[in-house]
Amino acid sequence: MGRARCGAHVVKWRLAPASEEQTLLNPAVLALEDGTVFEGQSFGAPVERAGEVVFNTAITGYQEVFTDPSYSGQIVVLTYPQIGNYGASAADSEAAHPYIEGLVVREFSPLASNWRSDQTAREFLSVSGVPVITGIDTRALVRHLRSRGVMRGVLSGEGGDPKDLMERARKAPSMAGLDLATRVSTKERYEWSSAVEACSPSQHVATPPETRFHVVAYDFGMKRNILRRLAQVGCRLTVVPAGTSAKDVLALKPSGVFLSNGPGDPEPLVGPAGEVRKLIGKAPIFGICLGHQILGLAAGGKTYKLKFGHRGANHPVLNKITGRVEITSHNHGFAVDPDSLNLNEIDITHMNLNDETLEGFRLRNHPVFCVQYHPEAAPGPHDSHYLFDEFVKLMGAHA
Repeated sequence: MGRARCGAHVVKWRLAPASEEQTLLNPAVLALEDGTVFEGQSFGAPVERAGEVVFNTAITGYQEVFTDPSYSGQIVVLTYPQIGNYGASAADSEAAHPYIEGLVVREFSPLASNWRSDQTAREFLSVSGVPVITGIDTRALVRHLRSRGVMRGVLSGEGGDPKDLMERARKAPSMAGLDLATRVSTKERYEWSSAVEACSPSQHVATPPETRFHVVAYDFGMKRNILRRLAQVGCRLTVVPAGTSAKDVLALKPSGVFLSNGPGDPEPLVGPAGEVRKLIGKAPIFGICLGHQILGLAAGGKTYKLKFGHRGANHPVLNKITGRVEITSHNHGFAVDPDSLNLNEIDITHMNLNDETLEGFRLRNHPVFCVQYHPEAAPGPHDSHYLFDEFVKLMGAHA
């Protein structure tokens, strides 16, 4: 059991180490801006990092979480109790390196029990300079974030004075108003036309159809499995930076345009939203996650920050067109306000069954649709893979 004590406006949580080895580890401290402090042991890199402290409820796929660019600027708490036990494999990365600022877990395994692993999760994060705190009561931390809302924090993998860390947390940039998408986006345009590959060795990949469509994909923080999924349905891809103009996109003669996931607040992305607005009616458009929010802004809507966001692989979403419920993968802290949209021009297609937030919409007069969640998953269920097939049908109908 964790225990708390108050003193000088600092609330500290300690939990007994999960193993004898962890008693030999260096101390680590997580300090939140509201004065709550968690003390544990240090894995990963012995460095100090600041960010918004958020939680993810997925029970597997931790490496995909580490390497998802949508987590840029965030310290991630994983609610599953043991992390790291199947190591790390290069094939499982969703980007070239981890993007999380830090990692918070109940128990971090120093061993890698998996024939596919290239290295331990500890080595994978250490090389990338990511600090890890283990041996804390993650249930208490998640409940705190659910009731108070996600907040800024500092994770030190080398200990430190809790009061000093708390002050540094309060001075860290707020996620609200922060443009991170252009920071993580590709700097140069590139082509993706490699052989169709599986997300994992256990995934069955059917023989792909003939490549018929050229998709220009905006990279706001794109995951590799998005590229895999589009290739698997017969698309050739040109990936472009977040600041690419509509004129330059149309010069590539795309069959369709894809808007990817990404980190940060969508509201500062005035430029990308304006360019996407120019593309409406010129080519079919499919957006997910941050791409969904940018389409909401392009359609005249507004976005707002959620109290603690949606992050996990088990969120139920109602497809209002089919009446079916999809179990979906999420990673976002902002949402589109449905009341800000013109419902004479827009159809609401998907709603979140946990909190009734907007999960998808389409334009009535143009071949444009989007969803808030991650249909490519990785990690997560495959319930929403059909959306990539719908994108292909849309491009075929407007060829």
